[in-house]
Amino acid sequence: MKAAVLFSGGKDSTMATYKAIESGYEVVYLVSMISGNPESYMFHTSNIHLTELAAEAMDIPLIRASTPGIKEEELDDLKTVLSDLKGKGVEAIFSGALASSYQKSRIDKICQDLLLESVAPLWHVDAYEYMEEIIDLGFETILVSVSAEGLDKSYLGQKIDEELLGKLLSLHEDYGIHMAFEGGEAETLVLDCPLFKKRIKIKEIEEVWEKDSGYIHIKNAVLVDK
Repeated sequence: MKAAVLFSGGKDSTMATYKAIESGYEVVYLVSMISGNPESYMFHTSNIHLTELAAEAMDIPLIRASTPGIKEEELDDLKTVLSDLKGKGVEAIFSGALASSYQKSRIDKICQDLLLESVAPLWHVDAYEYMEEIIDLGFETILVSVSAEGLDKSYLGQKIDEELLGKLLSLHEDYGIHMAFEGGEAETLVLDCPLFKKRIKIKEIEEVWEKDSGYIHIKNAVLVDK
């Protein structure tokens, strides 16, 4: 069955791609919605420009579509894209939803209207076990934004590994942070994973910190041999 994945370049959409292929789906497109609203309720915006490199690394065609990011109206923009994909033979849409009913319910509704299968392979997974799986599979994933109590500037750029997981567990116990950042506490970027034929190498960044939150804007990155 042909599938497309809603893709941001972060850990969840990359893992959704991995799960789709592992389950026997033929992933024929990745879909990145480029929102003009950095506070979009639906779409990840952090370093979204790097989805081009990730798609090239996986050798999967990427469809990029723009949306002003107006709440609820942005769903119409997504529906237009998914309708076009159905016309190209796509039968299933994968997303990296973990626990956000807002996002999942709206994707489900669009897919229902278009008679597409909506698949969220990470839905309600155990967050700690999920992060362990990311590490065990060899995903090279870094934090590119943080915006929660306990996550200070030092966490920007940190790799998700066993050491970081231990710190996150303590933060979860002290502050209630979601172990996989589903509450928006942090955003991630995957630099390498088993699906990548090449890895992403960061060459230039701009780091921004504002009071109690911050992010890394990646200004230059390239694909390199693994």
